[in-house]
Amino acid sequence: MNTSATIGNAVNPMPYGAIEVKELIRVNTRKAFTYTMLLLLLIALYTFVGPIISEWLFPSPNVVRVRLAKISLDALPPPQSQTEEAPPPPPPTNVPSGPAARAGTPVPVPDAELAPDVKDFANVDEINRASAVGGSGEDDGGWASNIGEPIKIEREAEPDPEDFIAVEDEPKYDDIALQRRVQYPDMARRNGIEGMVLVGALIGKNGAIEKIQVFESDHASLNDEAVKAVRETTFTPAKQNGQPVRVWARIPIRFRLR
Repeated sequence: MNTSATIGNAVNPMPYGAIEVKELIRVNTRKAFTYTMLLLLLIALYTFVGPIISEWLFPSPNVVRVRLAKISLDALPPPQSQTEEAPPPPPPTNVPSGPAARAGTPVPVPDAELAPDVKDFANVDEINRASAVGGSGEDDGGWASNIGEPIKIEREAEPDPEDFIAVEDEPKYDDIALQRRVQYPDMARRNGIEGMVLVGALIGKNGAIEKIQVFESDHASLNDEAVKAVRETTFTPAKQNGQPVRVWARIPIRFRLR
């Protein structure tokens, strides 16, 4: 055997032609088609049959599905009233009428309504005429014989604010300290209100304010603060013939925005 022929057979042991190549392509195509269909079949089985098998092996809990319904706001019932109805008034109770109790705070009772067991006591008129130290008990239509006439207490007449009283010294006060105590009302400040309030104060003999009122005012919103400032002021009483007297003092309070 030729040496070159032997080497050629070893390199190309199976020579192919066009027929062999076509046959090889046909066989491989058939195998590829078969493998592809098997793979698609497995995927289909996993997709459709897998959930059934999984549900059978691992059943899911029961879930209640609720279908949502759309409701118009016009169809809703009106809201309940937030205000509670007032409870009905309690039924009237009958208050027993009769004589007053013998214990506790004494209450005058007409003699005709007294119980038989308490008629031995003095009536209301006798009690009014009796004295704390005793008496004859006789009703002579007046006061008991051992008490005198009622004492009449004469009170000093209050001077009229319009009356002029001549005094040596007018009531004195610290006007600068008074104006510093005046607090400007917030409402008047916000609205730009200015003006004056003339406050009248009845100054007693000891310098204390016995009565206070507003004589004149440019705006009602300024009155309260003006009266408050005057009420907190200390006065020296007026003097007439060297003696303190009660007189009305007129104190102007000015409100100005700076």
